[in-house]
Amino acid sequence: MQHPLCAAAILALALHGAVGAQTTNPAPDPVPGARIEGLLALARERNPEYAGMRHEAQAASERVLPAGALMDPRFKVELQDITKSGEQGVTLFPSDVGATAYTLTQDLPWSGKRALKRDMATLEADAAQGRARFTAAELAARIKTVFAQRYLIQGSQRLVGESLDLMLQLEKVLQVRYAGGLAAQQDITRIHVEHTAMRSELVALANEWRQTQTRLNLLLARPADAALAAPEGLRPVPEAARLEFATLAGRLRAANPQLLVESTRIQAAEKARDLAYKSRYPDFTVGITAMQRQSAVKEWGLMLELNLPIRDTVLQSLERESEAMLAAARARQEAAANQSLADLADNLSALQAAQQTEHLVVYSLLPQTDLTWRAALAAYENGKADFATLLDAQRQIRQARLSQLKAQVDAQMRLAEIERLLGEDV
Repeated sequence: MQHPLCAAAILALALHGAVGAQTTNPAPDPVPGARIEGLLALARERNPEYAGMRHEAQAASERVLPAGALMDPRFKVELQDITKSGEQGVTLFPSDVGATAYTLTQDLPWSGKRALKRDMATLEADAAQGRARFTAAELAARIKTVFAQRYLIQGSQRLVGESLDLMLQLEKVLQVRYAGGLAAQQDITRIHVEHTAMRSELVALANEWRQTQTRLNLLLARPADAALAAPEGLRPVPEAARLEFATLAGRLRAANPQLLVESTRIQAAEKARDLAYKSRYPDFTVGITAMQRQSAVKEWGLMLELNLPIRDTVLQSLERESEAMLAAARARQEAAANQSLADLADNLSALQAAQQTEHLVVYSLLPQTDLTWRAALAAYENGKADFATLLDAQRQIRQARLSQLKAQVDAQMRLAEIERLLGEDV
């Protein structure tokens, strides 16, 4: 007759199902959290940090037109000889004073200065758009990371729960064997200790689950305790051909939001340098004056005024400053490009290592732990191994499956970082 431990063995073998299996729910769930796509869409709509960057970008675009516009004209009224050489008291009526001058003036910058200022404002607007894209990429990476962490916690809870169920089944077998004198008292104690450790682990996992719920709700601008659905599954990792470093590096240089911002800063610094050199040329003020005597305007005048940029040391200092700022912008872009490419290489290597680890676990470690469990089970039934050996074999199975789960999640987190660097999905 089959020993009761065989039932426990069958239950343990059932634990070898694929960790990445997904549960499909055909009905749409109104509670967010099941799919990463829904979380990203909700964050783009509600996240206040991203909304603030979009508003800043809109504000920067509205500064383009004023930057290239002329200054408002000025109008001046000047009352002359308000006492008519002492013949009358002070009066402020234009027809009663000696003369009244009406002057309309307009400032006119040197040719090209307005266009440079407009170009600088346009580039700043482009930079603001780039910063908004950078914020969106950062936000998406954080959400993808938390989503993967929740998937890991969920899978860990499932593994611990299944192991705990197995321990409860083994405890019933031990009680029968102990009553028949086939098991030692320390075996009962060991399995009780194992129960307590697993329940403590479940408590810790439940706490981590609540923490990720709080972090994810914060990113979605929802109450900290708002309900979130459990993740249904992870995104598939792109095939190896799409994860070539050379290909991704080219995409990074072309689309990385931070590099785009640094590029616009270089162009803006070039415009600022050109504007600094144009400071050597004067700006003008033109005006027209109408002179009223008594009640009639009988005299007209024209006015031309210009500033004299004669302080050569000041102008040279402004020019050197603009050159230094341009050099600094170029250095920042180079540093950002080097750092981004290094981060890309690191994350790509880590993603490939995670995939290799999962392959080793699935095709080598899990079969080996299965054989170890079977051997330990047979030895225990024949009295050739103690219960501690059986528990250790079961722990190895759970640890192997947890390693598979962690490798899958690590690959997802590395993929999220790569997509953050690219500023778009792979």
